Amino acid sequence: MSLTFHWFLPTNGDSRHVVGGGHGTPATVSGRDRPPTVAYLSQIARAAEDLGFVGALTPTGAWCEDAWLTTAMVSQNTERLKFLVAFRPGFVSPTLAAQMASTFQRQTGGRLLLNVVTGGESHEQRAYGDFLDKDARYRRTGEFLDVVRGLWEGKTVDLRGEHLQVEDAKLARVPDPVPEVYFGGSSPIAGEVAAKYVDVYLTWGEPPAQVAEKIAWIRGLAAKEGRTLRFGIRLHVITRDTSEQAWAEANRLLEGFDPETVRSVQAGLARSESEGQQRMLALHGGGARDGLEIHPNLWAGIGLVRGGAGTALVGSHDEVAERIKEYHALGIDEFVLSGYPHLEEAYWFGEGVLPRLAAQGLWQHPSGEQAAPSAQVPFAS
Repeated sequence: MSLTFHWFLPTNGDSRHVVGGGHGTPATVSGRDRPPTVAYLSQIARAAEDLGFVGALTPTGAWCEDAWLTTAMVSQNTERLKFLVAFRPGFVSPTLAAQMASTFQRQTGGRLLLNVVTGGESHEQRAYGDFLDKDARYRRTGEFLDVVRGLWEGKTVDLRGEHLQVEDAKLARVPDPVPEVYFGGSSPIAGEVAAKYVDVYLTWGEPPAQVAEKIAWIRGLAAKEGRTLRFGIRLHVITRDTSEQAWAEANRLLEGFDPETVRSVQAGLARSESEGQQRMLALHGGGARDGLEIHPNLWAGIGLVRGGAGTALVGSHDEVAERIKEYHALGIDEFVLSGYPHLEEAYWFGEGVLPRLAAQGLWQHPSGEQAAPSAQVPFAS
């Protein structure tokens, strides 16, 4: 199977420095360097499309622009790129969400992927009028996906669940193709939802041994449901012609972290209810700047100022390609990547790493075109 790569649309703003935010923490001031205008996000999307990324993830939450509206606009400036739209069940009815997804598919030629985010922070959920606790939110997510999947299959759906009720629900037009559902979560109840309803289980970039444990866990749960899932991983990336250049860039980003910002972000993330977020925090010890390379070429520095995905692959193009192969050997087939700034880093990875993977038969450009030969990217590091 050819590896699949997705990029990221920074709807919280972009910069030559790390833009923080997520999991109840606001975007940092660096996000104002390159505001998330449709014009700029379209520039990133077109670059990702040309380089061979299949899709682009957009985040969800109070710290960024709305994913549905933004991707609908950006989609009009691209031709092939899919949009991995993050959304939270419970903020809209499942029937309306199924209808929105169906409309998106028709208007974009089938370029929607859905990243279901249950929501790990109660205080942020309450701002949107959601007062359920974490476990209840996951149970509602299961009900939500049960309704949505039924509607996408053309069924008339009736549900009187613990949290959701619909009666005689049916779509006038079902999506074609049916959007694939992506989902992540490290708690036991998250695993149950994934096993029953999702197509791709996503994990944040933990060291390979921990990722292997997660894959085995979800595979086992899915097998009990008679299902087989695919697996993806969410990582940042800093790749250069040499390892020294890549680590110099990582250190430049680290030097740009304001100590007070680090303390404030870490204090906020320490209160997170998300098990996955707590696992991310454990990788760097809650703010220490030493020992951030937690596995060869896996750097936990991003997590000092950013919630959610907090690790990056750092190294030469060959080293980053080897780490990707290491994760692939565990069962990871899809990689959701990002880097600061997102426009330039897309080129570093697309022109540096993807041709190496193509030469080894592990990746091919989704358009069917031959990958461009490895080239030095014309951007200052």
